[in-house]
Amino acid sequence: GSVKVFDGHNDVLSKLRKSGGVRAAHSFQSETGNHVDQAKAERGGLAGGFFALWVESTGGGDYEEQMQQEHYDVPLPPKVSQEKALQVVLEQTAILLQLQQLGAVQLCTSIDTLKQAIDGEPIAAVLHMEGCEAIDPDFNALDVLHAAGLRSLGPVWSRSNAFGHGVPFRYPATPDIGTGLTDAGLELVRRCNSRGIMIDLSHLNLAGFLDVAQHSVHPLVATHSNAHSLCPHARNLTDEQLEIIRASGGMVGLNFASAFLRRDGRMLSDVPIEQMLRHLDYLIDALGEGGVGLGSDFDGALVPAVIGDSAGLPVLVQAMREHGYGEELVTRVCHGNWVDVLARTWQV
Repeated sequence: GSVKVFDGHNDVLSKLRKSGGVRAAHSFQSETGNHVDQAKAERGGLAGGFFALWVESTGGGDYEEQMQQEHYDVPLPPKVSQEKALQVVLEQTAILLQLQQLGAVQLCTSIDTLKQAIDGEPIAAVLHMEGCEAIDPDFNALDVLHAAGLRSLGPVWSRSNAFGHGVPFRYPATPDIGTGLTDAGLELVRRCNSRGIMIDLSHLNLAGFLDVAQHSVHPLVATHSNAHSLCPHARNLTDEQLEIIRASGGMVGLNFASAFLRRDGRMLSDVPIEQMLRHLDYLIDALGEGGVGLGSDFDGALVPAVIGDSAGLPVLVQAMREHGYGEELVTRVCHGNWVDVLARTWQV
């Protein structure tokens, strides 16, 4: 039987914005060149996921190409102004609202709507912000976006901002790079806690991670990150970090981006499915069966050719079963654990 997948991270809103914005939203309903659209989601059993609001840097260069080298330290792109970021974030939010208008997605802000959408149609969408450049010092934008449905955010993407510092695309490296959250970053944590907005630790450096761990009352979550022991990339989580996540009752979504899966850290798509299972085994061992999900980074990264796009999800599901995961564990990894962690985070 097929099992529904709820996925921890996609960048489809960025893709749709680039291809024409709100006017192009309807293209999601037909076959596109993107990793995620309605047709592929249906074929792959993708029942929903976190739809990221993400602001591209200007003049950042092609970091995926640089990440094909044996060692790399990609220079971080310049900061983005709040005005510029807010404009992009509003456009992307409007695209998601338009997708809901078209009946292509269901924006979920409660566990009941989330469960219903995962079980039925259309695609369940949780609005997520990847890097909080768009949020002003008075947090007005946070309140407005929360009213529009924002229920998850990562304080930083890879570049630094007013709230904290991300990890660069650096291999080999640890996440122990730079200082922690700023005062504004700590205030962001407090406001997310009081509004029931999930805080995503993917992309945060170690010091910022520890700050969230110390100050947040929610389970600790990294939506799209892998095991540093299996791939020593700055973006991956060390055993120490995994232990802290486990102690909080939190979870990690397996990132499909090739560079964070491969032991050699290279952004090349010839990644065998066994390597994805190695990370899943490692994360389940470190976090327990309730602590692991999927966080594909579809439409934001080069994924293993064996998966290809969201229509290829059954390849991974089948591999989990053949690898010896029982049906209960498969269901937990595919969507159950995400529902559980959001249930514990969203109750305000």
